[in-house]
Amino acid sequence: MITQIVKIGNSQGIRIPKIFLEESQIGKKVELIVEQGQIIIRSVKKSRSGWDQAFKTMAHNGDDKLLDKESVINQSSWDDDEWVWE
Repeated sequence: MITQIVKIGNSQGIRIPKIFLEESQIGKKVELIVEQGQIIIRSVKKSRSGWDQAFKTMAHNGDDKLLDKESVINQSSWDDDEWVWE
């Protein structure tokens, strides 16, 4: 599709047909990226999207173990007692 760039206040923009928005599943917020003379518009992903499944997969595969056991074993005793703030 070819479209026109239109003036919007001090900026410029384009009108995106509803069918394009529906098919691309673009929501209210988008990310604009300029790459090699192109403007890429894509949906903003939610922070931590997919983390739940990633953690479940890690637990299933046994990849959720502490990697640095030595630092925990050699930890000083100053952290053993509850701190009291005065």
